[in-house]
Amino acid sequence: MFETITQNAMTILENPAGSFALLGVFLLTVAGIYFRRVKLTTHTIIYVSLMLALTIVLHQLRLYHFPQGGSITLGAMIPLLMLSYRYGMGVGALAGFIFGMINLLQNPFILHPVQLLFDYPLPYMAMGLAALFPDRIILSTALAFFGRFACHFISGVVFFSSYAPSGMSPLTYSALVNLSMMVPECLICCVILKVLPIKRLLTAMDRASRN
Repeated sequence: MFETITQNAMTILENPAGSFALLGVFLLTVAGIYFRRVKLTTHTIIYVSLMLALTIVLHQLRLYHFPQGGSITLGAMIPLLMLSYRYGMGVGALAGFIFGMINLLQNPFILHPVQLLFDYPLPYMAMGLAALFPDRIILSTALAFFGRFACHFISGVVFFSSYAPSGMSPLTYSALVNLSMMVPECLICCVILKVLPIKRLLTAMDRASRN
């Protein structure tokens, strides 16, 4: 496992433009958190770490894996959404960036620096959009997944158009492929979030952060 991650890290570093692009996005995210005066307390960092670990575990619980890549999971984005609800867009985006990097280290597929951004960190950073409507779970979840869909859709149109069947436009192909993943994933997250006592969990997170 360690050897695989090391080899994947070397693959990423062999693409200096992609590495600089990732560094640029990371610095912009950190700068956004700094200028918004978001305090990353010890408790906040602990919760981010726990939620990232839970995201990694849930991401392995795949209900369906698509041949062309991507999968439908058992609500893997819920921990990132909860971080966004409680701590805001900056923390949610930072957690999404870190998870995107972990996903990249596990399975790097790099065609272009822009494709690298739109397939790895940016889709998961989009979960931070849920912070815009923290009290409206369904709307905020749908908005976050729309942001994730937009990233994958753009990548599909620009960099994976050759996979489109003969006679089908890249726009239609990318939309169908990504909607087939994002819609079920979004619905699963909405159902689970409706079942879970979200308000109690977020209140508990808030109390712990203040202690």
